[in-house]
Amino acid sequence: MKEKITKRKSAMKWLIVTFLLVLMIRALFFSNYIVEGHSMNPTLEQGNFLMVNKMVYSFTKPERFDVVVFQQEDEDIHYVKRVIGLPGDQIEYKQDMLYVNGEQVTEPFISPERLKIFGGNFTGDFSLEELTGEDAVPKGHVFVIGDNRLNSLDSRHFGFVKIEDIVGKVHVRYWPFDEFNTTFK
Repeated sequence: MKEKITKRKSAMKWLIVTFLLVLMIRALFFSNYIVEGHSMNPTLEQGNFLMVNKMVYSFTKPERFDVVVFQQEDEDIHYVKRVIGLPGDQIEYKQDMLYVNGEQVTEPFISPERLKIFGGNFTGDFSLEELTGEDAVPKGHVFVIGDNRLNSLDSRHFGFVKIEDIVGKVHVRYWPFDEFNTTFK
């Protein structure tokens, strides 16, 4: 009888330590966010719960089309947007087509049907230089845009985002459960 009690106590201690370890790792490496607003529709919708990897850019650099959460300087607001331009990129949109360094780049997350509805006015024509006065994305920065181009406050309005201001990359949409997703490209 005494042996069973000792094994239970040992198993319980192991479970508690494991649980605390998982909580610590989660707190260090991941954050949860709730989408507010419609700037990333239809990819992310208001009320979606997201898990964001806070450490990913400690080891790698942002990639084009990553969905990231960031905080602008001197603001308490967190934004979720898609990385369009990387350091050194020249960005231009013509008739809803993205051009990076003069080459057309397909945005697989924007449906052709959506572009047809707006007839070349979904994103709006612009060059990076027209918007920011810079001919390329500066070192240490990215250019971000929301997927719902007509209803997004993004780099077209507030300029470049410092990579150091990126909280992390969205890895999981876990709510609602029927929309669970780990791929946002």
